[in-house]
Amino acid sequence: MAIEVKVPVLPESVSDATIASWHKKAGDAVKRDENLLDLETDKVVLEVPSPVDGVLKEIKFEAGATVNSQQVIAVIEEGATAAAAAPAAEAPKPAAGAEQVMPKAQAAALHAAAPASTTPNPVGGDLPPGARFAATTSGVNPADVAGTGRRGMVTKEDIVNYASGKTAGVTGGARPEERVPMTRMRARIAERLMQSKNSIAMLTSFNEVNLAKVMEMRKELQDDFVKANGIKLGFMSFFAKAAANALQRHPAVNASVDGNDVIYHGYADISIAVSTDKGLVTPVLRNVERMGFAEIEQGIADYAKKARDGKLGLDDLQGGTFTITNGGTFGSLMSTPIVNPPQSAILGMHAIKERAIVENGQVIAAPMMYIALSYDHRIIDGKDAVLFLVDIKNQLENPHRMLLGM
Repeated sequence: MAIEVKVPVLPESVSDATIASWHKKAGDAVKRDENLLDLETDKVVLEVPSPVDGVLKEIKFEAGATVNSQQVIAVIEEGATAAAAAPAAEAPKPAAGAEQVMPKAQAAALHAAAPASTTPNPVGGDLPPGARFAATTSGVNPADVAGTGRRGMVTKEDIVNYASGKTAGVTGGARPEERVPMTRMRARIAERLMQSKNSIAMLTSFNEVNLAKVMEMRKELQDDFVKANGIKLGFMSFFAKAAANALQRHPAVNASVDGNDVIYHGYADISIAVSTDKGLVTPVLRNVERMGFAEIEQGIADYAKKARDGKLGLDDLQGGTFTITNGGTFGSLMSTPIVNPPQSAILGMHAIKERAIVENGQVIAAPMMYIALSYDHRIIDGKDAVLFLVDIKNQLENPHRMLLGM
């Protein structure tokens, strides 16, 4: 029985998707829930699983094609068994000494035809599935390709661009250049950043926080926290909880503009910026004002894993009334984060550095962090922004008060 494989239902904010890569080819056996292909939208990469056991009979659109919601992209013959692969024809044995006169082009072709699935990534570890498939189908040796992914990882895009001659690869000479089309996600990020710049009267205020008591509390309670909750107590949960509390006391910072109206949100749905190989994504922790520290840490850990594995869903990214981003993980000392529309404010965390400060008339060294609040000045006055940052500062410098909701 022929079963149609369709593009998943896409939300109204996503008009179409691009086939990033196929993990199966026509004639392959597939199992129920096995990933057939990856679809890239403006916001996230979606996996499309097989609905049944059987054989992939037909692929209607190749990688790179644009498809719409509920469009048929493949056909599976349910219950069928893949035909046994025909044994490879034995290559004729060369005459004595023939290997010394084999044409270079033929030798190169034989080298390129070697299975890419067994070729390790130049920086260690196996290739990602999409890159392995692209290398196999295009006959590219991944060792010849310069990786642009995290820690030099060779990605599918690197393989495709190298095969099409858009990149020079590892041996590109002293002055290599490459022209690489933006992914849909990167193009969408660029569009939203320009939208933010052109439509918001953005201003940034700064403050600094002494994190000595937070660090002391983490050190003192870490082991008990892990035993009780099965997850470590990080810094982000302190900032997320402090932000949620402050948003309740400063509702203008938690509001958004809709035409000539201002919408005040009575809940704190906080977007946490997560860096991936394809760009920055902001999955949403919902109702943070009701969450405990363990729930926040677990939610952040779950989103980080899903982001690394490319398994974030569209629902994970929808909504959000406020954003927190942490440039400190990359060493940033100070920055001006950009507001994520339709939100009206974003909190920027930065690197923790020991600095000399004056406390009770004495100069001491303390673990200090600069924090930044970028905000839409159309609805948030400077006073509200400054008081919001001071609220965050007071909570983090007195975490026992934060735990009591004060």
